[in-house]
Amino acid sequence: MEGRLPPHNLDAEVATLGAVLLDAPAITRVVDYVRPDDFYRQAHGRIFEAILHLWDRGESIDLITLTAELQANGQLDRVGGAAYISSLTTAVPTSANVEYYAQIVQQTSLRRRLITLAAEITESCFDDTIPTRQVIEEAERRIFELAETNQTQGFQPAKEVVKRTVDAIEKLYHNQDDFTGVPTGFHALDNMTSGFQNSEFIIIGARPSVGKTAFALSMAANIAIGRKIPVGIFTLEMSDMALMQRLIASEARIPSQVIRTGMLRTSDFANLTNAASRIYDSPLWISDTPGMRLLDLRAQARRMVGQHGVRILIVDYLTLITNENAELARHEQIAEISRSLKALARELEVPVIALSQVSRDTEGKRPLLSNIRESGSIEQDADVVLFLHRERNLEKESTETLNVIETELIVAKQRNGPVGTIQIAFVPRYTKFENLADDMEEGG
Repeated sequence: MEGRLPPHNLDAEVATLGAVLLDAPAITRVVDYVRPDDFYRQAHGRIFEAILHLWDRGESIDLITLTAELQANGQLDRVGGAAYISSLTTAVPTSANVEYYAQIVQQTSLRRRLITLAAEITESCFDDTIPTRQVIEEAERRIFELAETNQTQGFQPAKEVVKRTVDAIEKLYHNQDDFTGVPTGFHALDNMTSGFQNSEFIIIGARPSVGKTAFALSMAANIAIGRKIPVGIFTLEMSDMALMQRLIASEARIPSQVIRTGMLRTSDFANLTNAASRIYDSPLWISDTPGMRLLDLRAQARRMVGQHGVRILIVDYLTLITNENAELARHEQIAEISRSLKALARELEVPVIALSQVSRDTEGKRPLLSNIRESGSIEQDADVVLFLHRERNLEKESTETLNVIETELIVAKQRNGPVGTIQIAFVPRYTKFENLADDMEEGG
């Protein structure tokens, strides 16, 4: 950068200020794009700040009021005096193109910020005390924030909103799809939630061995294999091959034990090959880093969404994520992880599902929101909380007789919808959850 001026356009800055002085209502169009610190010349930033003060107080904006405002704040001489203020109005003949001028000011400001950010990232790279992964994650986060800067969404006439709404309704009609979010494949749950919505943080809680991972995998299969919607899975509890064995077993309807031992019958190979082919063609992405750090998870999630169009993320499970600050108390670490996952869902505009255990005192009882382990912030941050529950004394009996275990799926919290209890079927032979036959026109 030595000997080079940062990106700027003084003519656009002067034209923006002059247009507002010629036509005071033009300020309503300018503020959608620029703020005082977007101006390269400091004097222009001070002038625009004074204009905003007048506008905020509901006073008229013209040469006299602006000069008086700058004089009262002791800024008039610092910006060039009354003569310079007057010269601004001669630089532009009309305010018709004020938005174009403001956009130029905005874009040059963004370029300067990017140069500054690049310099700060360079400095971080030379600091050996900062872990490399942290430097990368922080760089990704700040560049993403910069990309979102000044992405304003102005108001629109009702006729535009009506048109887009009707188009969306027609699309739903032609697709015969009643869900506005990502459908899970469990009919009663989708009817209650209309699918998991973008930016939602969803918690699935249960005691060990009730089937949290199996339920998450069943949803992932319904979404990625059944509907071809891209899914990202972070498996912190088991390896990617162990997870894939469970997924193949459930899709091929071959007992998990047979898959693990390799004691396959000749007839099983056709089912296994067909299931593997369907999974192979599905948009499913898996990360199996054990003890994954929070910053690594965020970085990988951004790449999954940005590069592969992933529309829903599943984390198995929340309390196995490693917090960067190991000195914090455990409940504070979990609270930070929970807040970060919620922020990630909003940042990427996709649903984020995290599995979590519930406390031991719920054994044999229906879990409550207060039973989520480690931190009450999980309950607070979550938009939707689901619990899996079944009676332990019925589990053995059901397995021996019907080989199907009826399980309660409790919607304990839904920020934007109803709560209640849904009955689903767990098939332990294939480690898979399915809809109950009562939900279908035919049993089976």
